[in-house]
Amino acid sequence: MAAETVTSQTASHGPVDPPADTPPVPQVTASLSPSRAADFKTCPLLYRLRSIDRLPERASVEQARGTLVHAVLERLFDLPAERRTPAAAAELVAPQWDRLVAEQAELAELFIGGDRDPTGFLASARELLDGYFTVEDPRRLEPAERESLVSTVVDDQLLIRGYIDRLDVAPDGALRVVDYKTGGAPREAFEARALFQLKFYALVLWRTRGVVPRVLRLLYLKDAEVCDYTPDAEELVRFERTVLALWRAIEQATRAREFRPRPSRLCDWCSHQAHCPAFGGTPPPFPEPTEPADPSAPAPPPARPRAAPAAIPEPEEATSS
Repeated sequence: MAAETVTSQTASHGPVDPPADTPPVPQVTASLSPSRAADFKTCPLLYRLRSIDRLPERASVEQARGTLVHAVLERLFDLPAERRTPAAAAELVAPQWDRLVAEQAELAELFIGGDRDPTGFLASARELLDGYFTVEDPRRLEPAERESLVSTVVDDQLLIRGYIDRLDVAPDGALRVVDYKTGGAPREAFEARALFQLKFYALVLWRTRGVVPRVLRLLYLKDAEVCDYTPDAEELVRFERTVLALWRAIEQATRAREFRPRPSRLCDWCSHQAHCPAFGGTPPPFPEPTEPADPSAPAPPPARPRAAPAAIPEPEEATSS
C-alpha cells in the first residue's frame, strides 16, 4: 500500500516534463488526525458534531490543566540540562499559564464567577509535574523534536497528521515517541485508545523516515506510571489498513448523512448531550456542502527540531506494558 510525504513544487521558467520514472504527486482529497479518528471510533455522532458541524466546546479545567502541563514540559527542555529540575518546572507554571490565557482568553473564564480557585489549579499542575520527575529525569535527555507536526499521505489520497509531544532519537537512529498523559493510568480499554494515537504517529514516522519507532511511550503523570509499547512493521501495515477502513466508513456516513450515537461511559464527559438522541437531544441540520478547504494546506508550524539527536538511555524506572 503506497504512502508518500506531501511535497511542494518549485516554479520554473518554462514547462518541464517530469522524468518518466517520477512517481505521481498524491491527489490529497481528505485529512485525518488521530484525535478525530478516535472520535469516530468512540462515537460517530461525536465525530460529526466536532468535525462537520464544528460545534464549539467550552474548555474544561481538566483540559486546561493538560494544556498547561504540556506547555511547561515543552519549555523545560529549553533550559540547560543541569537546570531541568522540579523547582525550575514549578517556576514555569505561572508564566506559562499567563501566556496561555493571553493567547486563549476563554481559559480565564474558567475561574470567573465560580468557586474554583486558580491558585489551587496552578498547584495541581505542579503536582502533575512532580509525577513527571518521578518517572523521568529530563537532565539525561535532549529531545530531537517537541510538539512536532508529522504528516504523510496514505493510499495516495488521505493525509494523516498529528502533533507528537516529544520525539527522541538515539545515536543509532532509533526513535522513541513520547506522549504525556495528565489523567490517571487507564484500564485496558482506555489504554488501547491511547496506543491508537501513538500507532498513528508511528505509522507516519515509518512512512516518512523509513524507521519503525523502537518505543511508543505513554507517561501517566498523575499516577507516575509508564507504558512502553514496541510496534513492528507488520503491525503498522495492518494499522494502515485499519485507518483507511475507518476513513471509508467516515466517507460512507457522510454520504448517507448518518452518524449514529454510540453511548458509553465517555458520555459523562461529552459537551454535546443537548444534541444527542441518546439523551433526548436533536442534532442540528446537516451542513450543506461548501467549497472544500485544501486538506494539504499547512497547519500551524511545528516546533523547531533540535539539531542534536537525543540519546535514549536505559530507563532507571520500572515500566509497564
